[in-house]
Amino acid sequence: MNSLQQQVIKRVEHAIKTANQRLNKRLKMPTVTFTQRGKIAGSARLQSWEVRFNPVLLNENADAFLNEVVPHEVAHLIVFKLFGRVKPHGREWQLIMREVFQVTPRTTHSFDVSSVSGDTYLYKCSCSEYPLTIRRHNRILRGQANYHCRRCREVLVYSPQ
Repeated sequence: MNSLQQQVIKRVEHAIKTANQRLNKRLKMPTVTFTQRGKIAGSARLQSWEVRFNPVLLNENADAFLNEVVPHEVAHLIVFKLFGRVKPHGREWQLIMREVFQVTPRTTHSFDVSSVSGDTYLYKCSCSEYPLTIRRHNRILRGQANYHCRRCREVLVYSPQ
């Protein structure tokens, strides 16, 4: 575990401590892992009381991770404990972000994800081109899905480059 990951763990501990003080609760420290992949910065596993962070995006966006992503994910856990299942970024989550963590609630990050973006496959219709992810490409190959153009509604066809 590198020092940046240790800082994230300390920030999670601080967030839980802050929430416990401000809400008069006894929330325990969640499990923290660095196994999140793809373009997602972090995720909260509500039932298992776990937060996962993307190590690549963490290294590329350390300050934003510590100041925004960590409270964002911890807020999801807290909302689940206090309110049960509600809208993921609904008013309860926004309240925790603002009142407990004093962070402006944002539902998505704006990090450059080029380093974690996978290969794409070019699909076309008569009016446009669409780069599809490998997951969508494989679903088409297996006959599990077809994708249509948003404008002309034609089925997209693979166009090897």
